[in-house]
Amino acid sequence: MEDLRTRIARTLRRERETAGMSVSELARRAGISKATVSQLEGGSGNPSVETLWALGDALGVPFAVLVDQRAAPPHLVRASGIPGVPSESAPYVATLLAASPPHARRDIYLIQAEPGRPRDSEPHLRGTTEHVVLISGEALVGPADAPVRLTPGDYLSYPGDEAHVFEAALPGTSAVLVSELR
Repeated sequence: MEDLRTRIARTLRRERETAGMSVSELARRAGISKATVSQLEGGSGNPSVETLWALGDALGVPFAVLVDQRAAPPHLVRASGIPGVPSESAPYVATLLAASPPHARRDIYLIQAEPGRPRDSEPHLRGTTEHVVLISGEALVGPADAPVRLTPGDYLSYPGDEAHVFEAALPGTSAVLVSELR
């Protein structure tokens, strides 16, 4: 589990960069020294609640964003674990994999990939979650530091606001990808 200082450092830098602010500008808006911001982004220092609150206000994010653990770890559903198989008496089975939260924005993509160079993606906007259902082939998908091998019918959700990868392992690999921003 990531320690609090490391989590604050990673999150503070990500939020500052997402806001397009320099260290100096963030320090000015928060009313703290530039050295303090640099130390916190470097994983050193011992910030008070007041300091973190001021940084959150300056960045336009709640205090909890700077200190909370990631709320949604990767979620995997294997095709073999989905109940219900189409038959003559019930030729259609629909299984809800992930309900849309209120006010979410979603983009849906059809992915077609061949083995070779993986598709490495930088983090998207904060709050992005990606959902992948593999249609054909085989692929390594998900967080860059811990991708999951998917086979046809498997579903995986993972944080899209962290570095992630899609790497086809077999020719003719295809998937549906839904990018969701909350």
